[in-house]
Amino acid sequence: MLGISPFLLLLVLIHPLSGLAYQGSGSSEALQLAETYNHQLTDNTIKAYFVSEKLDGIRARWTGNQLLTRGGHLIYSPAWFTRQWPAIPLDGELWVGRARFEDVSSIVLSQTPDERWHEVVFKLFDIPDKTRPFEQRVTHMKALVKEVNQAWFGMIPQYTLTTIAALELALDEVTQKGGEGLMLHHRKAKYVQGRASHLLKVKRYQDSEARVLSYIEGKGEISGLMGALSVMTPDGITFKLGSGFSMAQRRSPPAIGSIVTYKYYGVTKNGKPRFASFLHVRSSKDITIRADPTLTELPVH
Repeated sequence: MLGISPFLLLLVLIHPLSGLAYQGSGSSEALQLAETYNHQLTDNTIKAYFVSEKLDGIRARWTGNQLLTRGGHLIYSPAWFTRQWPAIPLDGELWVGRARFEDVSSIVLSQTPDERWHEVVFKLFDIPDKTRPFEQRVTHMKALVKEVNQAWFGMIPQYTLTTIAALELALDEVTQKGGEGLMLHHRKAKYVQGRASHLLKVKRYQDSEARVLSYIEGKGEISGLMGALSVMTPDGITFKLGSGFSMAQRRSPPAIGSIVTYKYYGVTKNGKPRFASFLHVRSSKDITIRADPTLTELPVH
């Protein structure tokens, strides 16, 4: 049960859609962000890109002396974890394995580091150097991994493909293993802040974030439990998110006002996600969610 009347699970709260472009507590420097791959490459152009797996972990910026989330919040890692790391900025992912986002989120975003940090690895995928092309940064990253020589300090493998058919096959293989997708990074591109057309994320589905507005009661075998969430996107689109939940999550659903990540397959003519399915709750420390400045509060249902 949800701790409320099973006959009235539709909770209504007026809640600000907070979280404009992030400015965390540690650094305001913007990260490089990927655009979505829309089949714009050919057999001739794919050869100019490095390919790597897209990891579903916590993105982390190493400033040269501390770890920060993508939102600029301090990550309370154990002292041993970053000992002898290079005194230069690095961009990577804190990761514990495929399809384990909630596990790594629980470990990494806690302010009290514990023994679970021994499961975590830092997977380096870029050096925020605006002067050198990516192919040179790849060479530098490989050298850093050898220099640091720690089991938990690694690099996401970067490789090349020669055809779009090979890209599709690689995407199928990583998806079947529980991976999120692939990343394509142009070998000649320099690091930039914000969205970069030379950095592409390749997935079988799209994903995004929305804020939870209220609960909608389940029917049939899930009567008395959460049947769906009413959520709002940063653009002010509201829709029902009802699939992808475990029974445990239906008994104890994401909190009102929390941010959830969902996957979907395109949008309707009204801008609502098609076949949306819940993935996980996203911590406010690890989120960049753009609010419509004209929205001061959520609509009352």
